[in-house]
Amino acid sequence: MSKGKSSHTGSQSPLFRRGLGGGFQGFGEANRLLLDFFLRDVLEVAPALLGKLLVRQFGDGRVERYRITEVEAYRGVEDRACHASKGRTPRTEVMFQQGGTVYVYLIYGQYWLLNLVTGNEGDASAVLIRGIEGFPGPGRVGRELQLNKSFYGESLITSTRIWLEDAEPVSENRTSKRIGIDYSGEWADKLWRFH
Repeated sequence: MSKGKSSHTGSQSPLFRRGLGGGFQGFGEANRLLLDFFLRDVLEVAPALLGKLLVRQFGDGRVERYRITEVEAYRGVEDRACHASKGRTPRTEVMFQQGGTVYVYLIYGQYWLLNLVTGNEGDASAVLIRGIEGFPGPGRVGRELQLNKSFYGESLITSTRIWLEDAEPVSENRTSKRIGIDYSGEWADKLWRFH
């Protein structure tokens, strides 16, 4: 179980200060989200992820839990902002698989971004994790979670390194346009960012 320490600073993690670090009364492996959660339309899964716990077990055995605060939905080959809109490639192959897996990719040569594949095989949809409590921005999320290429295609259902757990839902959420996708024409106007 987490000691509430952040590996990169040695200080208490924001989750520990907010009561989400060490104890997690009522939470744990038994609350892991099951496959059915991910086998839904991305526009159902994305807002349902807000408030859920993203769990990471690091190489040193430390387990940290982070509350999800911001996500974006990317809906298959018809969504011009979605990587899958370019077709099935080695990079996007995992998006065409059954939901419940991890899709990571590198940007700017230094940030691994975390996406959760949703839907049935062939749907090619995913949710970008844009923020976790204490770490806004997808690049910061990847850095905090110490993501790398080895997470590509990892099962959120069976992994011992990364998974999601149920938690009390957020009472309300806001929607807005997704960030950095102006190139996608009318798809840039979709209110598929949830926070």
